[in-house]
Amino acid sequence: MKEENGEQVEDKKEDIMRSLKGIGKTPVTRQFLVAFGPIVITGVLGMTEGYSSILLPQLQNENSTIQVDTKIASLIASMASFPMVGGCIAGGYAMEKIGRKAIHIWACLPLVLGWFIIAAAPNSLLIIMGRFLTGVSDGLLGPPTGVYIAETAQPSIRGALIMATCVAIAVGVFSVHLMGIFFTWRTTALISGLIPIPIAVLMYFMPESPTFLAKIERIEEAKKAFYWCRGTSKESNRELQELIERQEELNNTPKMSLRQQARGLSKPEFWKPTVIISVLFFTSQITGNNAIASYSITILQECGVSGEFFDEYMAMVVMDSSRLISSVISCILVNTLRRRSLALLSGYGVTVMLFLLCSYLFISPLLSFNSPFLVLMILVGYVCSIAFGLLPLSWTMMGEVFPLAYRGLGTGISSSVCYLFLYLVVQTFPLLLLFFGDIFCVFLVYCVCTLGGTVFLTFFLPETKDKPLFVIEDNFKNEK
Repeated sequence: MKEENGEQVEDKKEDIMRSLKGIGKTPVTRQFLVAFGPIVITGVLGMTEGYSSILLPQLQNENSTIQVDTKIASLIASMASFPMVGGCIAGGYAMEKIGRKAIHIWACLPLVLGWFIIAAAPNSLLIIMGRFLTGVSDGLLGPPTGVYIAETAQPSIRGALIMATCVAIAVGVFSVHLMGIFFTWRTTALISGLIPIPIAVLMYFMPESPTFLAKIERIEEAKKAFYWCRGTSKESNRELQELIERQEELNNTPKMSLRQQARGLSKPEFWKPTVIISVLFFTSQITGNNAIASYSITILQECGVSGEFFDEYMAMVVMDSSRLISSVISCILVNTLRRRSLALLSGYGVTVMLFLLCSYLFISPLLSFNSPFLVLMILVGYVCSIAFGLLPLSWTMMGEVFPLAYRGLGTGISSSVCYLFLYLVVQTFPLLLLFFGDIFCVFLVYCVCTLGGTVFLTFFLPETKDKPLFVIEDNFKNEK
């Protein structure tokens, strides 16, 4: 009876997939359809990152039913990033055990639960607990999102689709900030928690990654999923054949001992991309991007951004809009510019903008000069420089550079590095501001670290644009 029910579910699932194929009449549109779910879920994760910026001012209002001090406020802001490091390791492991698609669906559970707990929280402890759960989802989806899109999309649009997840983060931050102006923090949390539910249902009917299906030796299903996503062109057939042959070779390799596995980590095709992507993530986070997202109002007030025609809330919307536009532009540029060029242009651009911001903050008190509009334009240039290069390319290239045998481990480690520094930046921002007593010094630290990371990337960042995944893997193997 259970077998019959299982067959009925599979038949119904295949019927829905056939109808979805009718919606996406070409492989490209079907690849967009497959990527749609992860992109929207990533947008909700962006809402998690930006939420504290509107939550904390409302909680610190004298009329708030829940009162928080500076220490609790810092804990609320950083708690979402605290479990991300461990979540990344778990996500990298889970995507190799239950699949890239499945981990997306399961990760929606703590995400929805966390938002609903925040919406109903009677005290700060439950707010912290809800933030923790949303952070768990963010960590779990760090490794598989880029990998799932990379393994289902053709090389010519792969970069744009993965970078669309960063557009989604910008949309999420913008949306939650905008909702925070018009709604209470409880209503904003409730709306945020409702969004992933229909998306998880949609993803259930999408195909699993052909790479994962081949790994668990479901070859016919892997072929079906690959053809559904990629079509049957000569190039697609060549990639599918290469994928199956390499995966069968891995599957037929005798299981290694822990010592042998540890030796495998010394192979250049593993450690080189791990180090490079980790530095890329470090550089993207040490820019202070998530400090801006989490403490927008505080930073704008410290920088003196409040004029006759706009206040810090309007300035926040201007910055969010600029970040969003830059993220969209990055999806266009990634199809025309090389990955290296875009990353380096972004890194040095952020360094210049931070230098200009530090110069203004240092000189303006000495000259008794104050121009809110000028500092806002510098801040806009700063967030735009991050959004069109360093930030999206980190996730894009992570989905591309790791070899088949180490994809779960490599993405888990490098995304853990990302979230570790995300947590440190968000957690230490108020402490650094308190320690130095001047936001100029905080931004100077970010400027120097960003410059150091960008110089490293200048010498070691590889080019992956329009290259099949197996070619990128072979390039690392052949490097001396």
